[in-house]
Amino acid sequence: MQIPQPASVPPPNERAVIQPYVMSHGTLEVADLAVSRRFYEDFLGLECVRHARSAMAVRCGLRFHVICVQVGERLNPMGLLNHWGLDVGSRESVDAAYTATLAMKDAYGIRAVTERQSQHGVYAFYLQDIDHNWWEIQHYEGFQHDDIFDFGDRFPE
Repeated sequence: MQIPQPASVPPPNERAVIQPYVMSHGTLEVADLAVSRRFYEDFLGLECVRHARSAMAVRCGLRFHVICVQVGERLNPMGLLNHWGLDVGSRESVDAAYTATLAMKDAYGIRAVTERQSQHGVYAFYLQDIDHNWWEIQHYEGFQHDDIFDFGDRFPE
């Protein structure tokens, strides 16, 4: 799957108090950067760079990154609805990822795996990593990011 070009969209925020030009990053907690990095790179296929003693940046495909902050025992588990989504190129890729996740669950400390299902326009499953962070592995026909915004408000207040 190719990322549509251009990969940036001018924000329509002329009337806003704060006028950012991009949402650049988010954060998540990890207990041990080395353990999490192995999972992110070798299992999830993400690019990681250690930019600070207690943090690393993670990205995949777009100019948006996630900062992973090592907090050790102070880790706050993430709920399923607060998950990170990773898109794959086909339903078969979701199925292959699901099979691999079940087979490698113990090797990567994966805590939980949901069943595959079709919901909200995607075919997906969720997995919870060793740090209690949830990941949705999904396939969507098209590029979901564009479609969500192109369709606009479908449920006005």
